[in-house]
Amino acid sequence: MAKAAPNLCFSPLTLNQNRKENFFSSQNGCFIHKPSLKTKIFSPIFSSCIPIRISATPTRTIDHQVTDYNAKILHFCQLGDLENAMELICMCQKSELETKTYSSVLQLCAGLKSFTDGKKVHSIIKSNSVGVDEALGLKLVSFYATCGDLKEGRRVFDTMEKKNVYLWNFMVSEYAKIGDFKESICLFKIMVEKGIEVNFYTFSCVLKCFAALGSLKEGECVHGYLLKLGFSSCNSVVNSLIAFYFKGKRPESAFELFDKLCDRDVISWNSMISGYVSNGLTERGLGIYKQMMYLGIDVDLATIISVLVGCANSGTLSLGKAVHSLAIKSSFERRINFSNTLLDMYSKCGDLDGALRVFEKMGERNVVSWTSMIAGYTRDGRSDGAIKLLQQMEKEGVKLDVVAITSILHACARSGSLDNGKDVHDYIKANNMESNLFVCNALMDMYAKCGSMEAANSVFSTMVVKDIISWNTMIGGYSKNCLPNEALKTFAAMLKELKPDSRTMACVLPACASLSALERGKEIHGYILRNGYSSDRHVANALVDLYVKCGVLGLARLLFDMIPSKDLVSWTVMIAGYGMHGYGNEAIATFNEMRDAGIEPDEVSFISILYACSHSGLLEQGWRFFYIMKNDFNIEPKLEHYACMVDLLSRTGNLSKAYEFIETLPIAPDATIWGALLCGCRNYHDIELAEKVAERVFELEPENTGYYVLLANIYAEAEKWEEVKRLREKIGKQGLRKNPGCSWIEIKGKVNLFVSGNNSSHPHSKNIESLLKKMRRKMKEEGHFPKTKYALINADEMQKEMALCGHSEKLAMAFGLLTLPPRKTIRVTKNLRVCGDCHEMAKFMSKETRREIVLRDSNRFHHFKDGYCSCRGFW
Repeated sequence: MAKAAPNLCFSPLTLNQNRKENFFSSQNGCFIHKPSLKTKIFSPIFSSCIPIRISATPTRTIDHQVTDYNAKILHFCQLGDLENAMELICMCQKSELETKTYSSVLQLCAGLKSFTDGKKVHSIIKSNSVGVDEALGLKLVSFYATCGDLKEGRRVFDTMEKKNVYLWNFMVSEYAKIGDFKESICLFKIMVEKGIEVNFYTFSCVLKCFAALGSLKEGECVHGYLLKLGFSSCNSVVNSLIAFYFKGKRPESAFELFDKLCDRDVISWNSMISGYVSNGLTERGLGIYKQMMYLGIDVDLATIISVLVGCANSGTLSLGKAVHSLAIKSSFERRINFSNTLLDMYSKCGDLDGALRVFEKMGERNVVSWTSMIAGYTRDGRSDGAIKLLQQMEKEGVKLDVVAITSILHACARSGSLDNGKDVHDYIKANNMESNLFVCNALMDMYAKCGSMEAANSVFSTMVVKDIISWNTMIGGYSKNCLPNEALKTFAAMLKELKPDSRTMACVLPACASLSALERGKEIHGYILRNGYSSDRHVANALVDLYVKCGVLGLARLLFDMIPSKDLVSWTVMIAGYGMHGYGNEAIATFNEMRDAGIEPDEVSFISILYACSHSGLLEQGWRFFYIMKNDFNIEPKLEHYACMVDLLSRTGNLSKAYEFIETLPIAPDATIWGALLCGCRNYHDIELAEKVAERVFELEPENTGYYVLLANIYAEAEKWEEVKRLREKIGKQGLRKNPGCSWIEIKGKVNLFVSGNNSSHPHSKNIESLLKKMRRKMKEEGHFPKTKYALINADEMQKEMALCGHSEKLAMAFGLLTLPPRKTIRVTKNLRVCGDCHEMAKFMSKETRREIVLRDSNRFHHFKDGYCSCRGFW
């Protein structure tokens, strides 16, 4: 053995290593040790050391062996020490490292998402001209995919000459993960063309892609291909096929596969349950679960969650509670996704207290938990509870997400809680969420449904980006808040920005209906036909409503008959339409048709039929429907139903019975109910009862001038001018202002407005005045004298007659006669009820000019033709 040289030093890389082969050399005073391939990995305490010479005189560096570097780098990778692994890999020469070493470092880079280090390793691989085999290629591609650079991973993939099925599957899967399903399918097709032997994982992944794209036909082709290759009995593939067919709305095909599957696993059963539930076939899904329990098949968390979702959708609380008990026994209650689904089930089944108990027992809550509870309060109409949860969330430091915010706003919208909605808006501002499109849309919807269109417009006008929902919310909000002109202006502005959809049409048509803007409505109807929106039932219903409210009842019925699948709204609109036009028997016939069609009426349907009976004087039929509603359908009457019955009794002259009926109501009557009786007192000149009723009305709505005017009319008709004067003084002292009577008529798409007593500014005022004087003269010649009692002034007959000539509906009708072509129907709308004198004038005009006049007042339609009115005095 060679003798050691003086001042001998040992390289730390050679200390404490077990060797099977020792080769000693004294060349230049150095000990050179060649370790075995089975050398144990060195201790990390030497990780900071570097190789040194073992020589008295410096001559050359030690020739460190390959296995040392590979083993040490692998050891650092196992310890997760990327820094030292990178330090060593950068020191090594090309020949010193194996591909598995590069693979290990790349795997660590991917795990730590260290993109910079991974790219450096890739650069070393390329600079060292290392051949990228299938194993190393998979690590490279996986690294880039994990770090979010799938594009670079694809470049590596494309440059590889040999690629096994696992690498192909990885690429197909990664594109699917980022939602690029088309590229996944494209890769699958290349695999097939290249003859790559696909496996069960390939089919499972690609079927999910076809399902996501809704490519049913292509998916069926793949189904045929996998049958050809013999995968029909492979559980994972069949399970993917079941999911594919459910996604494609083909539940029967999914069941056929499940039924033929001999070796079903829990995923097979879960796929059937979740598939049926997601396709709206909840009962069948729950039936599969019951079958599963009967056969004694063990369930997992996915089973429980799918069944709870089914219970929530169907409102099956009893089964939901049973599943809850089973989950507790199986220790699933500790899982947060289970708890969230459970409290959602209780909430949707109407057991908010049960949901709250689950919520309070949750050890861990996330934003989904809070959002589910908020949604529960929303469904229950308890916006105050939703707001309290918001405040509690803030205290606990839980930041609301978009779903939670929109849920609370929806709760405020449903309950009409404007103040709470404003508080949420303040939270949105404080948390810089105003730029979120979904939040802004929900804010506008809340303000619109709470009647604050000014605030809704404020949000709308500051939005940088608006989608179609934003525009539709504003148009619909204006329509529902009795601002039809603003709705039409917003619709016109929208047309310059983007194309409307069917929802837009359903929002803007009510604005046309409100204004009785028939010409504008017809233009929109044409647009609907050109764009194929008429098949949308909401649009079809809105069209029927438009023509009903524009007085074109025949066309409304024609469109109604063309609706292939009528819902409750369709029938109710038609019933209400007949009622508004005074066709009570037709309304009853339509109501009976609805019941024959299997559609059950709701409380709104009964309001419409009772209204129709009232405006046609059908007393017996009205009472029959009232009792049917209570006894056959168990619908408890509300104020609107009672108001219809009081109106019916009042119109038919049963004033005492109407008063007694009000006195015995189980709920406190409102001003509308007393007001209906007050109208009856006017029609039947019962001053004593009118004064009694008026006291009640003034207590309930002291600022509504309409009731003061109604009582003044009753006094004026009885020529009690002192009482009329007293009422006028009372209105003046209280600072109340009478709403002026105004009427409008649409001529060539332009709405012309007339205000009572203010005609001088109109360009056709002289011609209108001349025509009305001519009509009045002819009426007198035929024995029709002005009903001056409707003038509401204590003056001579001439002055009263002049006042009557200034009523807005007369002005509008005269303008129509002057400007519209012969035989064209004159359509006038008024904001108040038509007065008796104007009613007589309209009848005479229709006879004298042989023109049909359709007048819509605040209460109903009047069709004047040949000197008769469709109302037959019930107005």
